[in-house]
Amino acid sequence: MSYRPVREDPTVTLHSPLSGPVNSGFGGGGKKYKSKIIAGVTVVALVPFLLSTFAASVTVGNGALEFGQGSQQAIACDSKIYIAMGEEWKSAPAQNDPSAGFFRVRAVTVSNLDLAQCAGKKLRVRLINGNSQEIVLGNIPDAKVMQISLPNPMPQQNTSDSTALLLTYLTSTGSPIAGALAATVSVSISGTSVYDGSVLSANNADVTFFIDPTATAVNIDGQSVFRTTVETIDNPSAQIAETPAPTPTPTPSPTAMP
Repeated sequence: MSYRPVREDPTVTLHSPLSGPVNSGFGGGGKKYKSKIIAGVTVVALVPFLLSTFAASVTVGNGALEFGQGSQQAIACDSKIYIAMGEEWKSAPAQNDPSAGFFRVRAVTVSNLDLAQCAGKKLRVRLINGNSQEIVLGNIPDAKVMQISLPNPMPQQNTSDSTALLLTYLTSTGSPIAGALAATVSVSISGTSVYDGSVLSANNADVTFFIDPTATAVNIDGQSVFRTTVETIDNPSAQIAETPAPTPTPTPSPTAMP
């Protein structure tokens, strides 16, 4: 299992204690990639929508791992992915302030995911607060992780079938949680990337976890999110079984004529 914490862009809502890059060598003098921090704000119909994207591109093996504002590890099946967290305004009127509210976390997107390399693996996301505690992601107190099984074989079109993708909640230790889900999920291989607007493909896919589309059961204040983690887990049961070659029918020996 590989584990990848990512620090949110401090120019959006948070302040990172890391004021500069930190290099961690993995031997050799391979290629280096620099982290990208991008933030955008869009206002539509007077309802603010905030999209914060954050990640660091990495090369592992005989290369160097570079950290920008935050830290991460590459997931095992893809060494260069990005995280985008979508937020939208949640009205919470107070007695002395009818306009009060906060930016709720609407969705978490794993971008630039190579579905060819990650086919059949389980993909997990977690949100971590400023006290290094996992944030509840579902309508069940123990729901600290959201997980899907990535399609195998690769999809030929966009899909948002949560049942087919085996979307589920897990406890922090990885135990499945039964019950109704507030979340939904989509895997996109066509259109444009949430992260940087690049053209999507099976080798550059977006996987988006929508925490609660109804905004009624799960409303996480974006200010409370300090880290996002992404993990991939081997999923042997999802591997395509090889079809055995048919056994050739033996040719009958010719019968000798009397």
